[in-house]
Amino acid sequence: MAEPYGSPLAASLRDDVLERFLRYVRIDTQSARGSEATPSTAGQLELARLLAEELRGLGLEQVELSREGYVYATLPASGAVAGPTVGLLAHLDTSPDAAGRGVSPRVWPDYDGGELVLPGDPEQVLSPATSGLLAERTGHDIVTSDGTTLLGADDKAGVAEIMAAVAHLVSHPELPRQRTRIGFTVDEEVGRGADHFELDRFGADFAYTLDGQVVGETENETFSAVELGVTFHGIGVHPGTAKGKLVNPLRLAAAFIESLPRDLAPETTEGREGFVHPYAIEGGADRALVTVILRDFDEDALAAHESLVRARAEAAVANEPRASVTFTRWEQYRNMRMALERVPHVVDAALEATRRVGLEPRLGSIRGGTDGSRLTEMGLPTPNLFTGGNEYHSVREWISVQDMAISAAMIVELLRRWAEPGVEPHAASESGAPPRDGAGRR
Repeated sequence: MAEPYGSPLAASLRDDVLERFLRYVRIDTQSARGSEATPSTAGQLELARLLAEELRGLGLEQVELSREGYVYATLPASGAVAGPTVGLLAHLDTSPDAAGRGVSPRVWPDYDGGELVLPGDPEQVLSPATSGLLAERTGHDIVTSDGTTLLGADDKAGVAEIMAAVAHLVSHPELPRQRTRIGFTVDEEVGRGADHFELDRFGADFAYTLDGQVVGETENETFSAVELGVTFHGIGVHPGTAKGKLVNPLRLAAAFIESLPRDLAPETTEGREGFVHPYAIEGGADRALVTVILRDFDEDALAAHESLVRARAEAAVANEPRASVTFTRWEQYRNMRMALERVPHVVDAALEATRRVGLEPRLGSIRGGTDGSRLTEMGLPTPNLFTGGNEYHSVREWISVQDMAISAAMIVELLRRWAEPGVEPHAASESGAPPRDGAGRR
């Protein structure tokens, strides 16, 4: 059986993390946009109850399931270890962007480097030619769905890795560890993961989300994000008698969308470039709503994107005095980097834990956001750690078993690192990686 990383700790965690992951992904936890319930779907509560039961079975303390579906638990420190309380977080929901009911995971052992034709839909093919990291996973055991649903590695890989690491530490009481609070959140994929999360109840000094992708990467920067609702108001008239009377809001909306710069679209931007993305439109005879999401790493650039959108919308109605446009604004999350730079030891510990499992650590930026974006803004510094998942939010989502195992091993080493006396910050000098496509919060 391939163990490409040569980490004995990862090898010992492999079977447990895989077994947990395969169980968790079979529970339908897709969140739902537009729902006013919390959590937005019942399946999230089903998984939350299961995890709370498993945490109690492991002997964790203060295991709670909140009425909103959050799970809280405490892994006590070993012995007389003193120091900060560390938080570990992952989200229970999966994306509503692809089918998620009836997930049937498939394990492809000892991947040979070729194409993987997903059995439920032969048109869905995983190929090293289109998925670059897959080419680097020869000899790994690859997990996919059957091609008709997403897999759910975002973020059940993070859930399984935390659970496997906690189970390992419980079964090895001789290993030093810091007091750790476990938290599982709901509705992250629809931008509401931190809405009802109680920081005082959680009680951590800082935390880590397990919601990243590339193995070895600690993400200390995210987009800042704003959503604008742009509503065009027209005049609805029966089309048979509409001459000189009808003001079609859909035409106004179409003119507005067409006026947006193509070089600011997500399909034409990469790296540290922000974007303006009209991603949904709805309406009828008298009104049309265009939902636009704005993203950038730089706050001034984000403000410029918003000014641009407002100006183009006003221009779309400027020649029709009977039409108007109104706006609604949702500030979704902010770039976590500046806040994390004030507590460099939090990121440094993750880099050191990554070294200790035999990987070369690197810093990364996310072209998206996580629960940690909001939590950091709320006062809980929360960088994002790798899980190994790939092609999130699609039926071609996949993950390597060995990558899950090395992530779980890194969690173990992270908690051991924080238990060491006199932990000194390690200079965060690793060169930053290009920003990754965003998973999680849109």
